[in-house]
Amino acid sequence: MKPFSKLALIMLTSTVVPFAIAQNDKMTPIAIPKQPNAIVLPTGKLPEATAEEAWHSQYGSMFARNVSVATLTPFLPPKSRATGAAVIVAPGGGFRTLSMENEGWNVAKALVKKGVAAFVLKYRLNPTPADMAGFEASMRQMFSGAGRRPAPGSEDPSVALAPQIADATAAFEMIRSQAQEWNVDPTKVGMVGFSDGAMLTLSTALYGRDVNPAFIGTIYGPLNAVKVPRNAPPLFIALAADDPIFGNAGYGLIDSWKAAKRPVEFHLYEQGGHGFGMYPKETTSTGWFEAFASWLRMHGYIRA
Repeated sequence: MKPFSKLALIMLTSTVVPFAIAQNDKMTPIAIPKQPNAIVLPTGKLPEATAEEAWHSQYGSMFARNVSVATLTPFLPPKSRATGAAVIVAPGGGFRTLSMENEGWNVAKALVKKGVAAFVLKYRLNPTPADMAGFEASMRQMFSGAGRRPAPGSEDPSVALAPQIADATAAFEMIRSQAQEWNVDPTKVGMVGFSDGAMLTLSTALYGRDVNPAFIGTIYGPLNAVKVPRNAPPLFIALAADDPIFGNAGYGLIDSWKAAKRPVEFHLYEQGGHGFGMYPKETTSTGWFEAFASWLRMHGYIRA
């Protein structure tokens, strides 16, 4: 059984978050924001990188693209409030851009308020044109379907996503090596991802060497059936029924986890679309974070 369908890979490798809120959808170049706490991961520079890292604003949020060197940014609660749990946060963006603010920093800040250490993973991306006009043209081509293709190498995520899995694996290793300094229990490190970040989260749990996450969360990610190992971590899933990418793709992932007798929790929201993240919306999908926090509390990672 192949772990993900070719369609899922095509969509994920060719689609940025299609919408989150109606206004401010224009991509406007911005200066790279200061990231003083970002730690460079030891996975090297992406060999096929063709342009320097660039950032833009869209939907009132900040996005990065042409990321060729992976970094990890810690967000740590005060020692007196630290629960010992830690979460690696993997933003989404179609492996062509990263929603660093909405699906990264804002999620991390919310976790810190729960006493959970959070680490935003800025993983390496597929190269895009250096200039904004060229990037927009490439995205129009992708949305039109003319430029859609599977991820290079293989439709098997363990191969197609090898650089990104390596980045996530390095993040787990770094957190565990610095666990005492960051007030983290090395046995309580999990990961949550959004869209393609959800695919990366799942792939890291399934194929990352000696990663063994304590738990994982996939937020509006693919739900294709997979082969689940005996030691698979507890899985939290959130998806909107009207998600234009994954809302009508079935629920094989949930069935796979249940068949393996591993813990899984699934929240299907009536509305929310794709890419809602931490954006304020009128749909019940905004409740995913508190549901995730309650799930972590149920498993003993957050204090009552």
